[in-house]
Amino acid sequence: MPIIKSAKKRVRVAEKANAKNLRTKRILRSALRDLKTALSSGNAKSITDKQRKAQSEIDKAVKKHLIHKRKAARKKSQLSHQVKTSVKKPVAKKPATKKTTKK
Repeated sequence: MPIIKSAKKRVRVAEKANAKNLRTKRILRSALRDLKTALSSGNAKSITDKQRKAQSEIDKAVKKHLIHKRKAARKKSQLSHQVKTSVKKPVAKKPATKKTTKK
């Protein structure tokens, strides 16, 4: 245990910061897990909501310096790619055009 008053305070501050960081990381992991389960379910509305939440949590983690900004950008890109490949929108067919013949 530290003897000096400032060292004791640093221990208290470090414990508080550790608790906050763990809470933020836990929320981030749960948001990513929720998105993964939504992707397996296939509900498009649920997927977009969960993606928005996951990206928000990633941004919060970057803001608090828990993950690097490049890692966050890479993770968001990966999530976006997963969402695009899992939710395939129906492609609208072009309307039939009249064929004109030359006379």
